[in-house]
Amino acid sequence: MLRHIFRTLRYRNYRLFFAGQSISLIGTWIQQLAMSWLVYRLTGSAYMLGLVGFLTRIPTFFLAPFAGVMADRWPRYRLLVVTQALSMLQAAVLALLVLTGIVQVWHVAVLGFCLGLINSFDVPIRQSFVVEMIEKREDLGNAIALNSTMVNGARLVGPALAGVLIAVVGEGWCFAINAASFVAVLASLLAMRVPAIMTTGHRASHLEALQQGFRYVFGFLPVRSILLLLALVSMMGMPFQVLMPVFAKNILGGGPHTLGFLMTAVGLGALAGAVHLASRRNPKGLERELALASVVFGIGLGAFALSHNLWLSWISLSLAGLGMLVQLTGSNTLLQSLVDDEMRGRVMSFYAMAFMGTVPLGNILAGVLAESVGAPNTVLFGGICCVLGGAAFAWKLPKIARQAHPGESEQGLPGDLD
Repeated sequence: MLRHIFRTLRYRNYRLFFAGQSISLIGTWIQQLAMSWLVYRLTGSAYMLGLVGFLTRIPTFFLAPFAGVMADRWPRYRLLVVTQALSMLQAAVLALLVLTGIVQVWHVAVLGFCLGLINSFDVPIRQSFVVEMIEKREDLGNAIALNSTMVNGARLVGPALAGVLIAVVGEGWCFAINAASFVAVLASLLAMRVPAIMTTGHRASHLEALQQGFRYVFGFLPVRSILLLLALVSMMGMPFQVLMPVFAKNILGGGPHTLGFLMTAVGLGALAGAVHLASRRNPKGLERELALASVVFGIGLGAFALSHNLWLSWISLSLAGLGMLVQLTGSNTLLQSLVDDEMRGRVMSFYAMAFMGTVPLGNILAGVLAESVGAPNTVLFGGICCVLGGAAFAWKLPKIARQAHPGESEQGLPGDLD
């Protein structure tokens, strides 16, 4: 069983990538929680939490399509080295500002925006690079699921460490640790043996390549439906994370330890979802799980919003983390199984837009709503939207399945979509 789940690790490049990213992502989660706590400590405002979350992610909404064109034209490996180095620099500057005691909330907002610019290119490039690290296409789904296992294993460890570090040494050292963690991922990338090849799509102009991506994505119902559901879940459900300091401090009466404890619950549920997806042998039937996962995510959010008990909140967030991970990673797997290689970078740029680009809109909306109707009602509303979105996707499943694989009526996606 374990050998099947971790089968993609037999590829040297992917094994290096997995090791380096596993270390770096712990630092990323430490920084993410520390940034939220720092903003809330400096301002005490749920609106500012939403605003900084908005600035950190909004560049992806506008720039990801251009990054997708780059990913289909230029060597993704070299681009990834650049984005990771820039991420390390951003964390180092943030650490310096906090440790010297001169940090102000506008510094955090500006550096968050810079990180958003970097991620606009890093996410679609990194997602489309996965296929270059494996030799057998049938292992693509496993590689994507292992990526999620890695991310959520880090989500399990990172927030817990951040809660302790914030309480003991402050936010500045959290950012310094994140900067240092990028050494691991850069070392792993530089140790890879990647053929010096150019990706396809070099004949069309940048504008023409971008237009091709739009037509491809919005002209194919399965891809369009997956992305629309993902965008809804990301915009209405994911912003619960920026409001977590409000729940930890005001609803549950805790501090940074409580915040780390709650975020660990999300990571544990997500890790369980990632292991489940990694154990799958092919994408068949995964579109049904997308619908169910959206509903589960929404129910978990609703239960968390209504809870005033720490352990009930923890259980609810574990359920939400499970649904969230299966929805996000299942969408990634289905998209990469359906798309043509020459369009992979552009399609994954739309995935980045739907996954990360819509979150800032939800963050700012959540911040405004939380100020007026309270954080619990805001999260509850988001959970209801996720449930309704999953139900609508389920209603369209027969048509989606027919167009994804003509001739296999209402039986879901095929086991081999290549």
